[in-house]
Amino acid sequence: MEIISGNAKVVRNINRSMILNLIRTNQPISRIKIADLTGLNKSTVSSIVNDLLKENIICEESTNDNNVGRNPINLSLKLGKYLVGAINIDSSTTRLAIADIDGSILRTSTINTESKDAEKFIHKCIKKLKTLQTSANVKTLKGVGISITGIVDSKKLVVNFAPILSWEDFNIGELIMNSYRDIKFLALGNDAKSSALAELWFGANNESLSNFVFLSVGAGIGSGIVVEKKILDGEIHASGEFGHIIIYEGGEACRCGNFGCWESYASDKATVNRYINDKYSESGRSDIISIDSIIDLALKNDNLAVKTLKQTGYYLGIGIANIVKAIDPHSIIIGGKLTKVWNLIHPEITKVVDQRAFYGKGKNVLILPTSLTESPKVIGAITLAIQEIFDDYKIMV
Repeated sequence: MEIISGNAKVVRNINRSMILNLIRTNQPISRIKIADLTGLNKSTVSSIVNDLLKENIICEESTNDNNVGRNPINLSLKLGKYLVGAINIDSSTTRLAIADIDGSILRTSTINTESKDAEKFIHKCIKKLKTLQTSANVKTLKGVGISITGIVDSKKLVVNFAPILSWEDFNIGELIMNSYRDIKFLALGNDAKSSALAELWFGANNESLSNFVFLSVGAGIGSGIVVEKKILDGEIHASGEFGHIIIYEGGEACRCGNFGCWESYASDKATVNRYINDKYSESGRSDIISIDSIIDLALKNDNLAVKTLKQTGYYLGIGIANIVKAIDPHSIIIGGKLTKVWNLIHPEITKVVDQRAFYGKGKNVLILPTSLTESPKVIGAITLAIQEIFDDYKIMV
């Protein structure tokens, strides 16, 4: 790590944030180890650690070691003090959660997404989140994170455009802050980018990941691009809209108005449509089919379901091969219900990527299912709020 010089107060705040994040990623950790890793002198580390202890955001614990004369004292995050709320607004279902600063979830709930009256629906979300607080015996939240499908301005807390919800220029931040006045931090992010952030912070491979693309496969296809452990946002906050790259000129109609977009072939909706068309092409009949039911049938070795999902793997591979050419990532991580049949789709994906990537590059790219055990979009919303606590180094109690 690099020591930063300049205004004493600014430097202390930056060092404070650096030490707090180091404790988060390496806990339990001693003061001496922190000094070694940061290059800061021991007195500076000790002073900042003492402040963090007073703020109740970290705690000390003695470690038994028979090989030393005095048992070392390590530092860890203190749980139960800084709690956050999370709202993930998806096309059909909205998920809410209360979580601690280590990402562990205390309570969850779901409600049906209602997109027609955005303000009314957000008030409903706030009411539901407060109900979760009460059930978890949490008096106040330190922050709230919101992940949503669409293009959002994270700084202004505005939903610029969410086509699935038909929301445009919606100031969701102002609405929540006016209704939830006791929170200190509010964060808003695109759900795919938030999922990438969650994978970076809490995923099983977080230590080895620094350059990767997270693909969120659902009603559409969203992407979060991570470069040197930073989320790429873009000039108009629209980076990673790979779902709308055209893979077949003049192909299937897409909700964006174009034809042949990737998500028109590889999304859950596309998978369901393909299954229905194959199953009922002659009779014209169409039962209510969901991606979940197709996955369940495939797990029972239903031939049509298996065939349909393998086709989706093929189409995913076409888009991923293009991403590999454009981004040259270390890994592609996929989140969504399709990961339940990873053994079916993964071979199809890698076959296409190996064939289409430049100079054999596809064979060097890891294509992995998400390592997050809960919904990446929910963990993403949680991580948005937690990140504010760790990166805004002005936290004072």
